[in-house]
Amino acid sequence: MSAAGEACDIEYSFAEEQDFQQVLNICSPGDYNGLDYIAATFHRWLQEPGRLIFIARMNKRVVALESTLLVDGGQTVVFQGFRVAPDMRGCGIAGALKRHVTAYIRRHYPEVRVVRLSRGDQPSPQVLAKYRLIAKEAILSLCCEATDLGPFIAELQSKLSCQADSCQSAPVTLNQHQAETLILTDHVISNLLPGKTIIIDWEPLKPVEANLEVLRRRGLMVIADREFEPTVISLCTPPYKVPYRHDALRININIFGHSLASVCAMFLAQLEALLPSLQGYLIFNTYVDPAVWPGLHQFCQNNANMLFFKDYWEELILETDV
Repeated sequence: MSAAGEACDIEYSFAEEQDFQQVLNICSPGDYNGLDYIAATFHRWLQEPGRLIFIARMNKRVVALESTLLVDGGQTVVFQGFRVAPDMRGCGIAGALKRHVTAYIRRHYPEVRVVRLSRGDQPSPQVLAKYRLIAKEAILSLCCEATDLGPFIAELQSKLSCQADSCQSAPVTLNQHQAETLILTDHVISNLLPGKTIIIDWEPLKPVEANLEVLRRRGLMVIADREFEPTVISLCTPPYKVPYRHDALRININIFGHSLASVCAMFLAQLEALLPSLQGYLIFNTYVDPAVWPGLHQFCQNNANMLFFKDYWEELILETDV
């Protein structure tokens, strides 16, 4: 059957709990290097205010998924979680589902003006031409057994104490009120946030009060180098299971700042906060300003069995008008 014919046979609906196994079936084990988050987020997404999960079926089989989240006070929709069954890729399903979702948003949410999304691949110039590039982060990926995290932290502590410019204020773990107040300040928005955008685990949000409830749902650990006018602020997600290994946990740390010493200190502070609670196989994705990535990579060279999971890669935050 032609791609056009296959696209015409698609039926669309909203995902339900009973679709979970079929949704997992369209996720290839190799997707996202074994770090696919769909299993960990699907049930939570179904219950999340402002979120719609669209699925496409052919012959009663789920063949594709796209999730949307209304943010920025209802003016923006974030596209997340796009998946197509491996054997159906290249058949026109991706474009058909995206057109359906966009048409639904236009019809039912006319106040939405912008579509925002994250990309971790290298889009072609033709694809990029359809969007505005809002921000870019470089990603440092590390992995280890939980038993090796303590020795790695000790090695980083030793390195940091030897740095000439490490005589900075001790990191401050912020409570919810402190974090929300700080992240909406002009200082943080203008000087630290990439593209004036809060990014956490591939979810881009504008720093506006309407988005604070979304951040509250994420259960973040927020650490800064000081409570007022920080030079760096970091957000860390709770660990969640991924398919890479039966006991694998993925942890995402977004660090906003441009000083290498401060970024290194924040990275270490987040690891220290996580250490007591972690077991199993750990995979850390740390998102930073591309300019500090080489220095952070060098800082993480070690003799403690912490391995680099993936080479340099980037997250792009893109926008387009609805």
